[in-house]
Amino acid sequence: MTDIAVGLDLGTGGVRAIAVDLQGQIIAQSTRSYPLLTPQPGWTEQNSSDWVEASLDALFDVTQQLNGHRAIALGLSGQMHGMVPLDADGKVIRPAILWNDQRTGKAVAEIEAAIPRQELIQRTGNPAITGFQLPKLLWLRTEEPQAYTRLWQILLPKDYLGYVLTGEAVTEPSDASGIGCLNLANRQWDTDILHTLDINPALFPPVIESTAIAGRLKSEIAARVGLPVGLPVVAGAGDNAAAAIGLGISSSNLKRGSLSIGTSGVIFAPCDRPIPDPEGRVHLFCHVDGGYHLLGVTLAAGGSLRWYRDTFAPEISYTDLMDMAERSQPGARGVLFLPHLAGERSPHLDPDTRGAFVNLSLAHTQADITRAVLEGVAFSLRSALEVISAIAPLDQLLATGGGARSYIWLRILADVLQTKLIAPKAEEGAAYGAAILAMVGIGVYPNLETALKILPQASNVVQPQANPLYEAGFNRYKLLYDTLKAVR
Repeated sequence: MTDIAVGLDLGTGGVRAIAVDLQGQIIAQSTRSYPLLTPQPGWTEQNSSDWVEASLDALFDVTQQLNGHRAIALGLSGQMHGMVPLDADGKVIRPAILWNDQRTGKAVAEIEAAIPRQELIQRTGNPAITGFQLPKLLWLRTEEPQAYTRLWQILLPKDYLGYVLTGEAVTEPSDASGIGCLNLANRQWDTDILHTLDINPALFPPVIESTAIAGRLKSEIAARVGLPVGLPVVAGAGDNAAAAIGLGISSSNLKRGSLSIGTSGVIFAPCDRPIPDPEGRVHLFCHVDGGYHLLGVTLAAGGSLRWYRDTFAPEISYTDLMDMAERSQPGARGVLFLPHLAGERSPHLDPDTRGAFVNLSLAHTQADITRAVLEGVAFSLRSALEVISAIAPLDQLLATGGGARSYIWLRILADVLQTKLIAPKAEEGAAYGAAILAMVGIGVYPNLETALKILPQASNVVQPQANPLYEAGFNRYKLLYDTLKAVR
């Protein structure tokens, strides 16, 4: 029988399971979706039971496609920052609060009143941020004290899934560094921070290496999904770090990063030392290779396009919208769009900012407005890239996600960012990276650098072209943000 590793990525919109042979070829895959809950404006939640059912169904689908292949390990990945609170019986206390939830403004202020912002950035790589898990914990203590008193453990989404699969509660540095209390120097919980906030460090699980075996598949789970009892489950990585591994991005090539255009837009830049932005405008997290990475995040990238289509053009396909945008011209004939529909992360760290269209006239068409959405997302990402470039300059970005399948959006992004974009021949995402980590975790490959050699090479290069209309548009974009902030 031919050996395979399984990768499981617990995303915001759904879960993806894949089986990868030891030469890096995908043998089988399956996806399952689940709902997003928005009980109040600015709140985003999901039921962890929906994650579990979808994940087990996806794993079962994959095992039915194996046809003589044998699973030897399973690696995990997932959406970062979310909070799954468990009681002493290991039962979930309330729905999970997600990465893009914005309810924790007061908790962020509480953290920064107790711990100077600069000290927090130096210790953890980041200031207190509304979407991170630590402010969610303080929110729970204040707003749902009965739930807080029942707490035994809080887990990140993928780590909760690992707990269900194995019965072991652990985490690893790439995901844990997005909680808000992991000390980047020693990659362990910063007990000084937690004690200052009167939080018991025992609420957080042990931190192990990303390629370490987190546990082994429980018999009842194995029976349901068709995988071997005791299958090693490797800790894995947060979705951005796992996707970066799937693209071959590591500290061995510091000039190559990635640009993901999914629901959010993410610029990933590897670095070999933990150097945070002094103002905390972009994130600094641990990478799975023992290095670090900077992360710039636009919360509504593809999400802005989806919102626009669902709200104003539900009868038009995304392909037709992109064709329409191409019929406009650089600068969208003066129409400007702010993509801050869910608040904004990098570089503003502003949960209260909102989106806007400006400079509309009777002469403008849907093509101009659609193009303005694409350009607005590109301007937002450039704001983050300018901060990143001062710390970790990049020569090229591997472009992934649904938005990267559009040539016109790639063209806009390359020209606005003034950076070479490379679209991989096949983009397999975080689940693929999780499978690679699983192979390293059980010794198929001695280290990550050896494992990355099996990855397919990228193609479809888009070289940047200078365009004064984009430079003018970006300056107007920054002025618009400042103006709207001043009048809020």
